[in-house]
Amino acid sequence: MTTESPESLRLEPVTPGNVDAALDLRVHPHQEDNVAPVVRSLAEAYAYGDSAWPRLIFDGDRLVGFLMAFLDLPWSGDDAPGPAGRRSGLWRLNIEAGQQGKGYGRYAVGAVAEELRRRGTYEMYVTWHQGEHGPGAFYRELGFRETGERAGDQAVGVLDLSAGSTTGSTPGNAATATATGAVSGA
Repeated sequence: MTTESPESLRLEPVTPGNVDAALDLRVHPHQEDNVAPVVRSLAEAYAYGDSAWPRLIFDGDRLVGFLMAFLDLPWSGDDAPGPAGRRSGLWRLNIEAGQQGKGYGRYAVGAVAEELRRRGTYEMYVTWHQGEHGPGAFYRELGFRETGERAGDQAVGVLDLSAGSTTGSTPGNAATATATGAVSGA
């Protein structure tokens, strides 16, 4: 990981003191079709209340990214697993264009996985746009497997977070990508 140090990485809630910096965060231009901007994510977090978990990713004092998890949201489809078709996972992941390739995306996915485990959830879902600049390879590298489902025009992946699983990531691992995980289209 090319960061100050793994210990310098942390997640912080979005606050009045950092919201402007969050809104200024930009991914690479070729990725803008793959991930919604932070402003949309924050509007969705407001609308979804406690089912959304938005966080900023810091390396030391430097803002390097944004993530948002979804917690126990209804999932469409009759074959959706879990209580009454409810799922949790990564909704959005935006890594600042100049900060990509340094391990921040992997850290973010691992941090969400740890939060879901802490809440008693043992499957982590994500969706992504497929294509040339899509993050599918990144998620597969982290152990997500495609379910064969579609969420709008996006592929659906799941990561086993159970104790005996050999998959799942932890915040200390390296490598990154910018990605989107969206409950519905990004």
